[in-house]
Order: sequence, then structure tokens, then C-alpha cells
Amino acid sequence: MKLGLNTAVIPAAGAADTAARCLEGGGLVAFPTETVYGLGADATNARAVARLYEAKGRPSFNPLIAHVGDLQAAKRIARFDDKSLRLAEAFWPGPLTLVLPKASGCPVSDLATAGLETIAVRVPAHPVAHNILRAFGKPIVAPSANISGHVSPTTAEHVFGDLSGRIDLIVDGGPVSVGVESTIVGCFEPPLLLRPGGLPREDIERVLGEKLARMPEDTGSAEALPLAPGMLASHYAPRTPVRLNAHRLEAGEALLAFGSRMIPGSEQASVMNLSEAGDLVEAAANLFGYLRELDARGSRAIAVMAVPNEGLGEAINDRLQRAAVPRS
Repeated sequence: MKLGLNTAVIPAAGAADTAARCLEGGGLVAFPTETVYGLGADATNARAVARLYEAKGRPSFNPLIAHVGDLQAAKRIARFDDKSLRLAEAFWPGPLTLVLPKASGCPVSDLATAGLETIAVRVPAHPVAHNILRAFGKPIVAPSANISGHVSPTTAEHVFGDLSGRIDLIVDGGPVSVGVESTIVGCFEPPLLLRPGGLPREDIERVLGEKLARMPEDTGSAEALPLAPGMLASHYAPRTPVRLNAHRLEAGEALLAFGSRMIPGSEQASVMNLSEAGDLVEAAANLFGYLRELDARGSRAIAVMAVPNEGLGEAINDRLQRAAVPRS
């Protein structure tokens, strides 16, 4: 990501087409939802998603909520059962996010879902968000439009104070109405309250006809909650063993490379390079997809070259360390 961008601020009236063009070009657009202002990126564009993580600072590849325009659009990226369909029909558009199994052929990038087979989905109620989604025609990931750790933004001024120079466009739709993030429900068995938010638990339980289970207290921070239970420390894990910080390739190994210089033994091996230019944004965008592809090639192991532990490199190394944990 190139810092020092000129961040444009435009009024919401007539902004949908401008925002859609920016998103289509891989840009980052902040816009109001009824809960808080979201920082939007094309959910199908892994490089745009990587830019989003970097813009928010202290990046970690937690799953992001995919915003769509209506239930039909949600069904193109997620699988619904009877319970989740009842919740969607009762509360969408609105401040409810559902964590569901991915649909077959889901176009949302692996980086946006942190390599999981589940996806967090919401249909926002704000007219500005709705107009942008309709104009763009694809899912938009949109975590809160603030620096990580700061208070969530409820006005365009809050967004500008945090992200000016880091993002491309802010759509000013005035103050939001709800002011807290969406409620997140994991559509598992039993249904699980992953994060309290703008929709009361009691309303959800009334539609379900049953109590929501509670998120265990020791599973992590609220920032990481749009996950299936027990998966906080288990992002995409290849079946093939992973060996980190490789300086030489051993017989039968594939190589996940980084940078322009190769290590000895890679001449005849199966190699995928996260970024020949050493660009951490490009590396983050390629990470999950390349791990999946190398995993499918049947090598004895995947050797991984060192990645600098700075900027997005910290999150890349975190996920690689998780991938290298021995599997039973």
C-alpha cells in the first residue's frame, strides 16, 4: 500500500457510482452503514483485501464480514439452512451478521475468509450502503473504518481522522443510527452468539425458538469472533507438512518462496512465489491461495522461505506458523 494518498471525501448523494468505480479498481472506500462506518474493499480481490488490512494497522488476517445487497446475493456466497433462513428473512436488511458455510464456487477471496470454509455475511440497512452494493454488484468486505484498536467511527469525520492518507474515498452520509457493530450469530448446532451488537439476543431467540449458546470466555478477543467455534487458532491448515524459514530445499519438498533470490535445491522443484518483488501486500494477497495449490500437488512437505516480520509480514508469519503446527 502506498501511504500519502489523497483521500477524497464526497457527499452521499450520487456517490454510489463513484464508490463502485473505486472499488472495481481495487480501491478502499469508507461508507456508512446503520451500525458504524465500514471500510470497504472488493471481497473478491485479494490484493484489495490485503490493502484493507494494512490500512487499518496492526494487521491480522481475521475473517471479514462480506456485505451484500439482499438475500439472493447472500445465497450466492453462503449456504443457508432452515434456521439461518428464518433469521435472514426476519432481520435483513439490518444489524445481524450470520456465519455460514461457504457456497460452492464462492467468489470471496480466501484472504477475506482467513482460509476458513465459513463466511460471515450481512445485508446492511443503510440506504447509502445499499446503493453502493447495488452499483458495485459484488460482495464488499467492510470492517469498521478506523485504525485497529481505536473507537469505531460513527461519522465521516471520525473516519477522516483515522484513515486520511491511507484510503481512497470517504462517502459522507452523516451520523449512523445504531452506533454499535452488528450482532454476529454462528449458524452452527446449536446456534452461537459470537458477538453482541445492534440486534438484541432476545429478538434472535424469539425467531429461532431456542436460546443462543454463549461464546466460550477464553477463545480470544471480540475482533476475532466471526469464526466457527474452536477455530480461532486453526486457520487454513494444509494436509502437507509445512517447514518454515527454509534455507535449502530437501528432496520431495515444494517451495513457497518470497523475493527474487531462490534457495539451493529449488531448481527442479514445484515453486510458487508469494512476491518476486518482495511486496508484502502482494504476498498477503497470494498466501492462502498458494498454500492451497501447493497442498494439492502431493509433495512430501512445503518449505517456506523467510518473510520479513514487519507490516503485513507479521500477519503472514502468524498464519504460516499456524499452518506449520503438526497435525494429528
